[in-house]
Amino acid sequence: MPEEVPIDRRALRAWFDTPLGRSLQVHELHRLRSALPTLYGTLAVQLGRLGPLDLLEACVVPTRILVGETVDEAGASLLARPDEIPLATGSVDLLLLPHTLDYCEDPHGVLREVNRVLSPEGHVIVLGFNPWSWWGLRRLFTRRPRPVPWCGQFLPLTRIKDWLRLLDFDLAQGGMMFYRPPMRRESFMDRLRFLDKAGDRWWPMTAAVYLLVARKRVVGMTPLRPAWKLVSAKGRAAPEAATRAALWRTRPRRGRAVG
Repeated sequence: MPEEVPIDRRALRAWFDTPLGRSLQVHELHRLRSALPTLYGTLAVQLGRLGPLDLLEACVVPTRILVGETVDEAGASLLARPDEIPLATGSVDLLLLPHTLDYCEDPHGVLREVNRVLSPEGHVIVLGFNPWSWWGLRRLFTRRPRPVPWCGQFLPLTRIKDWLRLLDFDLAQGGMMFYRPPMRRESFMDRLRFLDKAGDRWWPMTAAVYLLVARKRVVGMTPLRPAWKLVSAKGRAAPEAATRAALWRTRPRRGRAVG
């Protein structure tokens, strides 16, 4: 269980509305605009909304639902814990987790619930903070109790991949984003824009955020041949001959005509 829970959701949403938080979400929205149009279905669900931006803006799925944890989450259609989604098993085609695993008590339990509600071949998109980044170092050296957003768990990408594989997911695509360190002053942040252009090429694993798309695997069934098909022709011959002989003995004989 993580060290610092429960999370102040209102304070977390307020941080994502700061210049640094908005800049981060703009990068996330840009990456989602390239991933979402390739994912199809009838129902898309987003677990939690941290910032003011609509992250499902580029989604082509016709029906979208936002599941919030508190009543003051704007646009929430349902209120529920992320590990207790009030939807039928196999009813969701696309699930978006915007830092949901970073700020929940049981991230593996959330993924199990995601696996339950996803339809066969459905997709899950995970956005998470990278602990091996400037942001991870900032969290590491922040005095406890850590304020938002540093109170999150910042789960490693390798761990998320391992959990998804254990739940029979196939990794479809992924990417890293936002290579600037967490500075409050917008003027300094603007001067470091060049880091985002060079980061993917020179130091991809130091990005602040990772995006991972995984597809729910459909476990195939091996058809079993009926037992009678497994009997050899030689083994069938004797019973069939005996059956024909028995039928011939019990068959009534016709009388001969008298001339």
